[in-house]
Amino acid sequence: MSDTSAYPTLPLPDDLVQPAPRPKRRARWPWVLLIIVVVLAALAVTAELVARAVVPNVVRSLVIENMDLPADQQLDVQTYGLLVPQLVSGRLGRLDISSDNVELGGITGAVDVMATGIPLGGGAIGHAEGTVTIPEDQFAALVKKSDLPVDEIAFDAPDVTVSGGVPVLGLSIPVSLTITPGADAGELLLTPVSATLGGIDIDLAQLADRLGGIGSGLAETHRICIADQLPAGLTLTGLKIVGDTAVADVDVDGRIAVDPALQENGTCP
Repeated sequence: MSDTSAYPTLPLPDDLVQPAPRPKRRARWPWVLLIIVVVLAALAVTAELVARAVVPNVVRSLVIENMDLPADQQLDVQTYGLLVPQLVSGRLGRLDISSDNVELGGITGAVDVMATGIPLGGGAIGHAEGTVTIPEDQFAALVKKSDLPVDEIAFDAPDVTVSGGVPVLGLSIPVSLTITPGADAGELLLTPVSATLGGIDIDLAQLADRLGGIGSGLAETHRICIADQLPAGLTLTGLKIVGDTAVADVDVDGRIAVDPALQENGTCP
């Protein structure tokens, strides 16, 4: 009988004893995360597109209602920045509102308004300002409220020339005044800078010598209150001649959005 101790039993290699490892599955969470990000991005884009379509129409309707404008009033509304975060915060950062033809208290012209800090839940606007651009005939209607002789008016930027006749001893003497328009404390200012009398250029100081008290009055700066032709929430802050139009700068009281009294025309003393 052979001696088996002379041939010891050797252990099997580990790769033969241990079961073969299962193949690893690829982690799926990066793909899930990517899908979630894509879906959220698509929702955000959709929400932004909806907001850009809806917000201008809502603003337009509110402006037309509060300012008592015609329902078919042409009014363009421009928004800025991403709207969804602004809607979430409850306040729009900035809006530009414009129209080529708006009637405000008998004055018809193009209007451009820039407003910032617009609360969505109601309340005063943070700040607003704008311009009203009116044609020559509309400006002439304003000037006729002064004591100036205005049979004709002509723009020659930055000035305006008004021509008419003044009564002297039963006669009508033709006079023309070149005036520089401006604004102060909400009133329209007309400051004469030169004059002609009977077609002859004369110094403003000579108007009093030639025409007495009438001439002195013509040479003075004329103030015209137009508060009764604008909503009380609008204040005239400047006026200049640009080409064939008069451009008025206006400051807007932010409370006009909530105070009906400011939406009504103001009053003149």
